[in-house]
Amino acid sequence: MDTTTSHFGPPQGERELAAAEDIRSQAFALPPEETRGWSQKAEAAGAHARVLREGGGVAATIVLIPMGQWFCGRRVPMVGIGGVGVAPACRGKGTATRLMQEALRELRGQGAPLASLYPATQPLYRRVGFEQAGSRFEIRVQLHGIDLQERSLSLRPVEASDLPALREVYRRYAQRQQGWIDRTAYTWTRVTHPRGETAYGYLVEGSAGIEGYLFLTRRTQPHNLLQELNLTDLIALTPAAGRRLLSFIGDHRSLAREVVWRGGPADPLLFLLREQSYEVKHLFHWMLRILDVPAALQARGYPAGLSGALHLEVDDDLFPENRGRFVLEVENGEAEVRPGGDGDMKLHVRALAPLYSGFLSPAALQIAGALESDEASLRTATVLFSGPPPAMPDMY
Repeated sequence: MDTTTSHFGPPQGERELAAAEDIRSQAFALPPEETRGWSQKAEAAGAHARVLREGGGVAATIVLIPMGQWFCGRRVPMVGIGGVGVAPACRGKGTATRLMQEALRELRGQGAPLASLYPATQPLYRRVGFEQAGSRFEIRVQLHGIDLQERSLSLRPVEASDLPALREVYRRYAQRQQGWIDRTAYTWTRVTHPRGETAYGYLVEGSAGIEGYLFLTRRTQPHNLLQELNLTDLIALTPAAGRRLLSFIGDHRSLAREVVWRGGPADPLLFLLREQSYEVKHLFHWMLRILDVPAALQARGYPAGLSGALHLEVDDDLFPENRGRFVLEVENGEAEVRPGGDGDMKLHVRALAPLYSGFLSPAALQIAGALESDEASLRTATVLFSGPPPAMPDMY
């Protein structure tokens, strides 16, 4: 295939749409009708499909999903990347690298400071500036270990009219986490209408309104009559809401042995259980790409009451605008970024991603050979980027 000329953009016409869907079907081993339905739902929910054309045909496809991500209490605009696929005949020719480069150029041109994804392979994404920046864990709890009997809050099924209030409950919770996303219609659809399953929503409320909720699907077990309870979302704003939702889950012990949900390494609801009747299993490291170094650093939140200045020197193979020296000045949690400075901390844009998210400390990055710094800058960076381990319960 002639790869000297590449064209990137939205698919044009039925032929290109069909080609993109065929690539995704083969890349993700999905039936064509399922891929077509996913594509239509994704576009209707605000995601944007793009294709790379080479040699007169569609060589690769990608889906861009605008959303936000919370860091130290501040929402930073972010674009999630999914649906990356390369036509089988185009593999091994650098097609995926060119696809990602074109997609990142578009996103930076639109003003997005961050892009994030779950990698099927890390070398590809590291070549274009992504790096590990957070985790996704599976939490599996034995129902016999949930011995709570909290009934002080009322519990009822979720109705369609409740959804705006539930979105606000999620937002209040997510903004206090590190790395959780600010959901859009696309990611909410994955909570309320997961592929191939029926989700049942239940909420708990007190005198002040809704304090928590969950959405669950019921999965049959192949060798017995019991179910597995799978939670597509579990949010509790108060201790009473957490105990009430756990009690509701425990009430299913005659039907199921386990309940499973996704989250971070230290879910506060596990702290409410009497015994360690659960397993927390690492599933994925998600990756982050800093598209605009000054904009990303300025948009992020920092610990309140702390002030300091960090002199950075950043390298970036794709975006010349990110290369050079920047001074990050933080005053009581608010940041300003200006060009220049002494460049006391030197790192590639890849290493800036786990520093930015708080996934790895400056000392850890230094040990890994990804960062050069004097001791004063190490101490400043440690304070500025401190926080809980970044996690993300959602897939996209």
